[in-house]
Amino acid sequence: MTIIHLRNSLKRKKERFIPLDPENVRMYLCGPTVYDRAHLGNARNVIMFDVLFRLMRRVYGSSKVTYVRNITDIDDKINQRVKSSGRDIRAITDETASWYLEDMASLGNLDPTHTPRATQYIDEMIEMIADLIAKGHAYEAKGHVLFSVKSYDKYGCLSGRSVEDMIAGARVEVAPYKRDPMDFVLWKPSSPDIIGWNSQWGRGRPGWHIECSAMSYALLGPSFDIHGGGNDLQFPHHENEIAQSCCAYPDSEFANVWMHNEMLQVEGKKMSKSLGNFFTVRDLLDEGYSGEVIRFVFLSTHYSKPMDWTEAKAVEAEKILRKWRKMTDSSFASEEVSQVVLNAVADDLNTVSAMVELHAIAARGDSDQLKASASLLGLLGDDMGNWARRIDLSYWENKLSEARQTALQSKDFTKLDHLKSVYISAGLDVRMSKTGVELVPTAGFDIGKLDDIE
Repeated sequence: MTIIHLRNSLKRKKERFIPLDPENVRMYLCGPTVYDRAHLGNARNVIMFDVLFRLMRRVYGSSKVTYVRNITDIDDKINQRVKSSGRDIRAITDETASWYLEDMASLGNLDPTHTPRATQYIDEMIEMIADLIAKGHAYEAKGHVLFSVKSYDKYGCLSGRSVEDMIAGARVEVAPYKRDPMDFVLWKPSSPDIIGWNSQWGRGRPGWHIECSAMSYALLGPSFDIHGGGNDLQFPHHENEIAQSCCAYPDSEFANVWMHNEMLQVEGKKMSKSLGNFFTVRDLLDEGYSGEVIRFVFLSTHYSKPMDWTEAKAVEAEKILRKWRKMTDSSFASEEVSQVVLNAVADDLNTVSAMVELHAIAARGDSDQLKASASLLGLLGDDMGNWARRIDLSYWENKLSEARQTALQSKDFTKLDHLKSVYISAGLDVRMSKTGVELVPTAGFDIGKLDDIE
């Protein structure tokens, strides 16, 4: 069996992955808060966990892997959107959740085994909060229920920081009803104009952190194999999950392995609305980038390294994928995944090394193995190829039009004739008239022959 190694954020080292139960490998990824479109950075841990899901299914069997990715559909940001829009909260969360699922699917991600919504597990959250109070790990204060950080000796185990350091480095909510500044909310009261549920502490709603603990317990049990998310969730969200879950179920380990991906940049700068480089996944899809091209760019950087999205990378990715798709168009479905590719992915999801090997397989002309091996990364699937059959020839039309204008002015038609000759040899029907230039692909069109035009 393939040996898998993963970098465990909790241990701060890469270690061999040994499932708690090889007949039931369980993984959980923190999903979105659904109040708007998913931005480009939101896609990174989804693609990371999708590759992990594919790897685990291949190694242990598709029926023996359970993957949970939650949806947070109750949150103060959502409540603000309700107030500003005047729309019903369920209408907003249903719409934005469907957007998210569509956008993630467009990037070639498999559906998780379960996609629970927080509002479906309110009873489980209330039950867990009551249990934490009974065990002395939480307390009620002015309609709120707060977790007592000092009641858990291992608090800080994931981030590796002391409570004092965390207080100094974090924006801690100051509230007179807290016993300690680091105590965090498990339940909070809801005013009449905000959604709420009845509980023994009054009408209210859950805090953010308790959601994932309740949902993971319900679907995966008190202990499971892998928990993941962006490194911005390491503290306080994941730290708080560990504390409340291990206190609620003291005989459990909660998540055995923690995986965190690095953040995203755009053209070398942090993605920010103020810098004008903030993109949603849908923005890029609407601009004409295919989901497969976006995925290729993401996979070209290891998940643990900062990733820089650039237009140049996207253009190069499209060029490579067109060549690979042309090679594999007539390839049959095969299980012949390259052992080199499989070993690379099993080595802490080293998609960079896996991509290097895909290039080598393509250079050897082994189309069947290329298609099979790329599938482990979620590339070259039959359901992802429509974009490659839609050919945008505007770049080459503009190039020919410019050459035509230059030729008419200089009376030197050498370059224009050369371009026409290359286009025709590539399988394009060149049509020029007073209204402009049009290129029409013929049955033998080979876009690769246009790549090296100077």
